[in-house]
Amino acid sequence: MTDPEDLGTAVRTLSRLLLAEETLETTLHRVASLACRTLSPCDLASVTMITDGRPSTPVHTDPEADDLDRAQYRSQRGPCLEAYDVGQVVRRTIADGGAGWPEFTAEAKKSGVRSVLAVPLVASDRPLGALNLYSKTDSYSEADEDTAVLFSEQAAVACANAEVYWRTYSLTEHLREALESRDIIGQAKGILMARRGCTPDVAFEALRKVSQHRNIKLRQIAEQVVYLGDLDD
Repeated sequence: MTDPEDLGTAVRTLSRLLLAEETLETTLHRVASLACRTLSPCDLASVTMITDGRPSTPVHTDPEADDLDRAQYRSQRGPCLEAYDVGQVVRRTIADGGAGWPEFTAEAKKSGVRSVLAVPLVASDRPLGALNLYSKTDSYSEADEDTAVLFSEQAAVACANAEVYWRTYSLTEHLREALESRDIIGQAKGILMARRGCTPDVAFEALRKVSQHRNIKLRQIAEQVVYLGDLDD
């Protein structure tokens, strides 16, 4: 069973994650760790993410959880993939799941895992992956499943927001670098125009030719011109 106080603490923590400026990997690791601490039967936890149709485990609370996930990826069968594919919670004991997932079941028995609870992570109707909860001590109850669903809803939003944040950050950085490159190239063109009495097009062509000849980025050539005051071509 799940302690309501522990659940409340976990949900509040996840809510703070929605506003945290963390990497996606850090956010996912917090999600997996919180799940493992919140649900009493859970001994191991991991997050499966599906990118371009390929599953991976970016974070886990224990290497054994990663091994369990990899067994599913190799065989293309298992609770986490099923939860992602059908968009529903998968709750099984290892004995019950043996017929459908032989490779995963073998790895689970090797690790001493008795039951599994895989919860799909979905944000804005877009499937992201699955939260995988493995127990070595007990079976998951319907109450545990209900709690895990509530938890996964918060976790999915945290994952989606982190992903959007860092995609936006990456785009912003690329734009910033592009603007800085344009600025330094403009300065270099101005220097060449003043020293050589040439047009902007001629100055840019001189920069471009040296860049190609030396196999150095145009921005680096421009920085040299700004630093040295001319272009040695």
